[in-house]
Amino acid sequence: MATPNNKQRKPQRVIRFNIINIVWFVVAAVIIGWWMMDETGAPSKTTWNEVEQMVKGNKVEKIVVVNRDMARVYLTPEAIEEYRATDKYANIPEAEWQFQFNIGSVDSFREDLGKAQNEESNIIVDYVNEGGGWGETLISFLPWLIFIGIWIFMMRSMSGGGGGAGGQGIFNVGKAKAQVFDKGSQNRVTFKDVAGLEEAKVEIMEIVDFLRKPDKYRNLGGKIPKGALLVGPPGTGKTLLAKAVAGEANVPFLSMSGSDFVEMFVGVGASRVRDLFQQAKEKAPCIVFIDEIDAIGRARGKNAGFSGNDERENTLNQLLTEMDGFATNAGVIVLAATNRVDILDKALTRAGRFDRQIEVGLPDVVERRQIFDVHLKNIKTDKDLDREFLAKQTPGFSGADIANVCNEAALIAARHDKQVVSKEDFLAAIDRIIGGLEKRNKIITDEEKRKIAYHEAGHATVSWLLEGANPLIKVTIIPRGKALGAAWYLPEERQLTTRAQMMDEMASLLGGRASEALNFGEVSTGALNDLERATKMAYSMVAYYGMGNTTGNISFYDSTGQSDFAMTKPYSEETAVKIDAEAKAMLEEAYNTATQILRDNQEGLTRLAERLLEKEVVFTDDLVDIFGKRKKDIAKELEEAAKNNDPIEESGSIEPDANAETKEA
Repeated sequence: MATPNNKQRKPQRVIRFNIINIVWFVVAAVIIGWWMMDETGAPSKTTWNEVEQMVKGNKVEKIVVVNRDMARVYLTPEAIEEYRATDKYANIPEAEWQFQFNIGSVDSFREDLGKAQNEESNIIVDYVNEGGGWGETLISFLPWLIFIGIWIFMMRSMSGGGGGAGGQGIFNVGKAKAQVFDKGSQNRVTFKDVAGLEEAKVEIMEIVDFLRKPDKYRNLGGKIPKGALLVGPPGTGKTLLAKAVAGEANVPFLSMSGSDFVEMFVGVGASRVRDLFQQAKEKAPCIVFIDEIDAIGRARGKNAGFSGNDERENTLNQLLTEMDGFATNAGVIVLAATNRVDILDKALTRAGRFDRQIEVGLPDVVERRQIFDVHLKNIKTDKDLDREFLAKQTPGFSGADIANVCNEAALIAARHDKQVVSKEDFLAAIDRIIGGLEKRNKIITDEEKRKIAYHEAGHATVSWLLEGANPLIKVTIIPRGKALGAAWYLPEERQLTTRAQMMDEMASLLGGRASEALNFGEVSTGALNDLERATKMAYSMVAYYGMGNTTGNISFYDSTGQSDFAMTKPYSEETAVKIDAEAKAMLEEAYNTATQILRDNQEGLTRLAERLLEKEVVFTDDLVDIFGKRKKDIAKELEEAAKNNDPIEESGSIEPDANAETKEA
């Protein structure tokens, strides 16, 4: 047991004196001294008119002209006592001059003084030249002292407080500020925390397995890939997958963003790349992760407006050399992530640098179910919540989108003072993310509301009756975001799309415009987004997918991204005319199809529009009630019944049912 005399003492802070501290101390002392200086005993400032009265009264003993611009007045002893007896001049000094005033010129002063003196006056006049003294000298040098002090302070700050290895100042600007993760790091992420991405995890786990058991591969002469590039849309979990690698590998993991290499100083990016790989070599075996590598890996020679020797290209050249140059980096594996692999330099993506490209795509329905399970762990949900249903309602959603849905649903439930998050909250969250916030207070006239209802009913009718169009989930005429009305569809998760299916989708997009023209005899600006999407689809069918009748099997799509920098089109003007004609013909065909369907089902269209005006929101049940089940749904039921040998009742036809009752949504 330690004795009381051996108690640990807290380290005392040592004050270090240097030149900058001394300079600031002197400046502060001078300023405080001037501020606290007592003005008692200081000469009083006056004017020539008062001095003239003193001269005429024989009260002046001597006048000293200093530097030909200021005069000091020395009074006689009797006059000093007389003035000090008054309240106004009680503090004038006795030993020095008592008054001082400025003179215009020496000649005019002599002339005025001669006129003021009488025969009894015997005033002594002296002329002296004096310097400013130490005070004025200090004042003249004070700006320079302040400037030097600020400069020294800035240099010390930029040098990181002395230029140590851990400083982040100007002398350490070339150091790589990488985040280091090791097996002792807290809040580790493992592959169990990454839902979905099964194929990507298989490929990435092979790298982790090599780091754990290198002899297993070396005995067979195998070599681990030097680099792996994670490619996929935003929000699909590329960075999360890299974090899981950091948590599973049990080796040092250095992480940096591509923008961390970019700096205003020339040569800093290349220096940081060298320092990053130097740190990795010292910690080998090691993993280096560069997020958003397209910030420095863009193809060289395509940066318009800059020379080929700019800072970004120097950084890329250094990265290429470090990954696979003259010297080898044994034990250093490079992971990188990007959603713009098409713009990366070919030298960066070749074998030997990034040997693998791991596709991290959007999750399918099974993976979305797994992602929902992960994000709903900490959310109090209804016991009857069907997560399979939520996965089917979110096609095309990324992992980040699903996380946002879960959070928005919890916020909506809390806003309504609920104890648990229910199915309705999740559906409202999905609508909020897709369509935006509801704007029920938006001013819309009855005529406009009627046109919006028939417009949305046109979309719903055409999409429901065409087999190739996406099935409808919900139609609303409540304004959301910038839209006055919206229709929600449930796209089929298919890998291939036929020409007939794309034509049906275009007809569904143009159903709103066709319904306006058919029911009101005129069209409005409400179909802007529909026309834009339909036009892009038509041009894609002709110019990309080779579905045109006159253009033939030809595609001008460039997956390499080279066409982004081309100054001319990859086809002639004659071909451009054909493409325009083909796209227009497709749009006309789709519009005529939509118009014909609406004419044949005018009664059902009217019923649906009136129900929209009444309820503002209609669902799939309302469409089944009005038009009957879709042919594709009927075919699925017949197929399932045939497999199970179960009888099935005849479904209603797609003809309008005049006796159908309105169901509550």
